[in-house]
Amino acid sequence: MRQLVLDIAPPAAPAFANFVAGANREGYSAVEGLAAGTGIEPRIYLWGESGSGKSHLLRAAVAAAGTGAAYVAAGAALPASETVPAGALLAVDDADRLDAEAQIALFSLSNAAAAGQLRLLVAGAHAPAHLRLRPDLATRLGAALVFRLQPLTDEEKADALRRHAQTRGLRLSDEAIGYLLVHARRDLPSLLVLLDALDRYSLAAKRAVTVPLIREVLQPDLAPRG
Repeated sequence: MRQLVLDIAPPAAPAFANFVAGANREGYSAVEGLAAGTGIEPRIYLWGESGSGKSHLLRAAVAAAGTGAAYVAAGAALPASETVPAGALLAVDDADRLDAEAQIALFSLSNAAAAGQLRLLVAGAHAPAHLRLRPDLATRLGAALVFRLQPLTDEEKADALRRHAQTRGLRLSDEAIGYLLVHARRDLPSLLVLLDALDRYSLAAKRAVTVPLIREVLQPDLAPRG
């Protein structure tokens, strides 16, 4: 039965519907508007620490924007501005890791977005002024709508776990939630996938999702993870 949990499926594809905004509602709303083509600014820059949801929002925006939208991960080649379909959304992740050639391309793309030729969504680890990029590119990114994304608090993660458990008809105690937040991976998508797997495991074992059951599933790796 434990194999049911060991063979955990990957998290659901990033979408606006499965993004928990927490304190990031303003940035979330702006990105949603950009994807829908209703935003007042064609350029948005998101920054924040790992786990704050930057990549999730970029991928969600591309999924919502539809035809012509594209997500560019770190290390991938950026398209020339003239090859991006008119009005299309381009999402560029990990701007702080762009090489010299990619920085030149992003500078051109930012200018094209400012001119209304495309929509540009960029994410990085730091605020524009603190990025180790070409000064002219950092200035362009700083001229966009800039939002810092804050990681979810443990209370917000706990609330999301409770709501997800309720949708599955699963009773989850505060003690069980607390144990998950300490001993499982702490990012919300992984926690939700683990909860789904625990639900299947508990049904097969005909046992409630309690701390002993969670401990049984997570052994031997009981060390807290950052």
